[in-house]
Amino acid sequence: MQPLAERLRPQTLDDYIGQKHLVGQGAVLRRMLDSGAISSFILWGPPGVGKTTLAKIIANRLERPFYTLSAVTSGVKDVREVIDKAKNNRFFNSATPILFIDEIHRFSKSQQDSLLGAVEQGIVTLIGATTENPSFEVITPLLSRSQVYVLKPLEESDLQELLTRALTTDVELKKYEIQIAETEALFRFAGGDARKLLNIIELMVNAAEGVVLINNETVTERLQQNPAAYDKNGEQHYDIISAFIKSIRGSDPDAAIYWLARMVAGGEDPKFIARRLMISAAEDIGLANPNALLIANACFEGLQKIGWPEGRILLAEATVYLASSPKSNSAYLAIDKALAEVEQSGNLPVPLHLRNSPTKLMKKLGYGADYKYSHDYPNNFVEQQYLPEKMKNKHFWLPQNNPAEQKLSDWLRKLWKNRF
Repeated sequence: MQPLAERLRPQTLDDYIGQKHLVGQGAVLRRMLDSGAISSFILWGPPGVGKTTLAKIIANRLERPFYTLSAVTSGVKDVREVIDKAKNNRFFNSATPILFIDEIHRFSKSQQDSLLGAVEQGIVTLIGATTENPSFEVITPLLSRSQVYVLKPLEESDLQELLTRALTTDVELKKYEIQIAETEALFRFAGGDARKLLNIIELMVNAAEGVVLINNETVTERLQQNPAAYDKNGEQHYDIISAFIKSIRGSDPDAAIYWLARMVAGGEDPKFIARRLMISAAEDIGLANPNALLIANACFEGLQKIGWPEGRILLAEATVYLASSPKSNSAYLAIDKALAEVEQSGNLPVPLHLRNSPTKLMKKLGYGADYKYSHDYPNNFVEQQYLPEKMKNKHFWLPQNNPAEQKLSDWLRKLWKNRF
């Protein structure tokens, strides 16, 4: 038997719940459908808000061939095969087929490049779905040929409408006596996600004996007894990434790899993990081992080139390296201390000798005068004032007790003598 969410998947726009700003009367996608002319676009929004459903409704409404690929399981070869199929099955003057790509943000650059020609030539109309910001995840040429439409989490009124529809129209649910006493916990745990709401209802029905009572207490109890293995958009998502980063910060590579495995097995976006590794490399390892940031950045760039599933190996290497590295947050503390000073002191003037002087008037006013070019002096250094006058003796960066930063500190003391 199909899951409840699949049984209730709407077939027409009139049955579609939510996203009135896109599909309501007079809205942009409704007008596009009414005209029968549709261009490539990307649907950006959280899970369970109707991206896939909307793409299928559009294809059905326009009576076009509909091809679908999942970025999780498809490679460049699969993309080319679908494009060839769309090209070969298209008859003279027939409508352009629609190619729907779920989780398009997981496509590597080469996979996205393989789509570009087909979109440019009108072989397919692309509809992409993504939970990530397309500006960061979709290549610029593809993005410039597609409109981006933002889908929002379902509002409480939408969830209420969906709940009512489920209870009144689903043949399987009608077999049970379901009493809705409270909906606050039900809607809160659903978090604007239609699929999650229907999954919770199904869980409540399957766990009940006799009357199915839905109130805040029973919903909370059932969900605590049956936690999802990994909810990449819910509370556990944040708990696990927190445990991952804290394990790296705490220099425990075993724990860090375990939490990485939890995220990989749960379908977390690998680029999200890679971005967090870059932040950790700068924030937690910092100047104690500057190579950590290079490794993390190489991991991120490598992921974009080779994609999934081999990308897990790059993540594992970076994770172990970062967790095993000496730690320092001196750069992180320095920038926050400097920002606090800027907030307090305001826009202090730049010393005249440090100012840019591109015009004769500026030079006449003393801009750049008396500036000493460091490379003209021994050790490429000459002592002069770089901070504003009011804070010339301030210190923001304080080296911590590790070999790399002690080496930097010793060099600065050699140059500046009394200042450091």
